[in-house]
Amino acid sequence: MQEPPAMAAGAIGKNGGIELVFSLNKKNGKSYLSQWSRRVPLIVQQELYFDESMPNMPCVYILSSGGPNVDGDRYTIDLKLKEGAFAHISTGAATKIAEMRYNHASNHQNIVLDEESYLEYIPLPIIPCKNSRYLCDTHITIAPSATLFYSEIFCAGREFYGDGELFKYDLLSISTQASAPSGELLFREKMVIEPKKSNCNTIGRMGHFKHFAEITILTPEKNIQPIIEKYSPHLSKMSASGVNYLSDNCGINIKILSNSVEELKRDVRTICSTVRMIVKGYELPKEFPWR
Repeated sequence: MQEPPAMAAGAIGKNGGIELVFSLNKKNGKSYLSQWSRRVPLIVQQELYFDESMPNMPCVYILSSGGPNVDGDRYTIDLKLKEGAFAHISTGAATKIAEMRYNHASNHQNIVLDEESYLEYIPLPIIPCKNSRYLCDTHITIAPSATLFYSEIFCAGREFYGDGELFKYDLLSISTQASAPSGELLFREKMVIEPKKSNCNTIGRMGHFKHFAEITILTPEKNIQPIIEKYSPHLSKMSASGVNYLSDNCGINIKILSNSVEELKRDVRTICSTVRMIVKGYELPKEFPWR
């Protein structure tokens, strides 16, 4: 690995950042974006209130003015929900990881949830192109009474580009860990996928599937069993899924394999709707047709 000859890793315009802080207005029960900062190419405008089932919930989209993530990009996303606050966060489009020759792109995320807070964080899929290298590192600090629904969808590549670029990328490094406010580690998971070094289409890995979703649900113990009872792991020619209990009963992890990105997106929203119903008493509304 070496520095890209055009612009060094993390140079101006390649070191994007977002900081969002949500608070609760106790007088009217409305959650709102109380503090935010942004550093190009990442962009956040204002919170929107279009969720018909939870009209007091702010919905925020993280956008990028720089196109795909390129060689040497370094992004940081900081999300904090204060006591009792709630929010829905997504991205404006899928994240494309462009072809690389020298370095890698990375996204470091810090998520902090105070007591009784609730966050749905559902970015659109990540699409790694040929010869790309991408690191996604997520650190979560969550209070015992808070709930987090966090999902990521990772595609095998650009399926319909030329002869296809499925599993032609160099590296996906995905790390997620959560801690209590005291600093006690709740769980840590790391996946390193290098398709050129090891065949992904084998039993125990992706099998005949192309894409996968990773869902992390952290919530009080009383909510875990009702969520699992509503979701049944399955295996078919088109998709497969499994559920893992996280340590100390802090939540569950769901992994879904599929040959259809659209099916993965639907599954993610269905599970999120189940979590919202159990925790907040409302279903997730239907997704916009253009999403």
